[in-house]
Amino acid sequence: QRFRAQEILSLAERELLRFRNRNMGFVFQFHHLMPEFTAEENIMMPGLVARQAPEIARRRARELLAEVGLADRAEHKPDELSGGEQQRVAVARSLFAAPALVLADEPTGNLDPATARGLHDLMYALARRHRQSWIVVTHNAELAALADTRVWLVDGVLRREGPGGGRAGDISA
Repeated sequence: QRFRAQEILSLAERELLRFRNRNMGFVFQFHHLMPEFTAEENIMMPGLVARQAPEIARRRARELLAEVGLADRAEHKPDELSGGEQQRVAVARSLFAAPALVLADEPTGNLDPATARGLHDLMYALARRHRQSWIVVTHNAELAALADTRVWLVDGVLRREGPGGGRAGDISA
């Protein structure tokens, strides 16, 4: 399989890890923030793992905190943040390397409906602003309705709905 003209299936494990760190962001249902670190430090982690200079990683983390509306919460640890704030930190961390693709697995599944709506809107706005592709797995119909294309897994068959809501047919599984 190719991604941005690069054959990824032939990459060695170390190269594949580097590829993922540079090209993909991940958001999970549970934020997976490190409790001993601040919001800013949690967002910096992908840069530090990639051996980026701490001052550059910190600058990028601050930009992302501002973008997700948490500039004033940079020094707070996860247990000092609400569930929605924790998830926004997780979203910011996923964007650290400016990935072309973000994979999100039930990113609002553990949030109340009002907070989930705010995060839905934020993710959609970020995807548009950064011209990124987001693949979001969700049971939330409201979040799914924001997508340009929707795919359902029904009895082992992927069914796709194209832009404009028209049925585009089945996808081989």
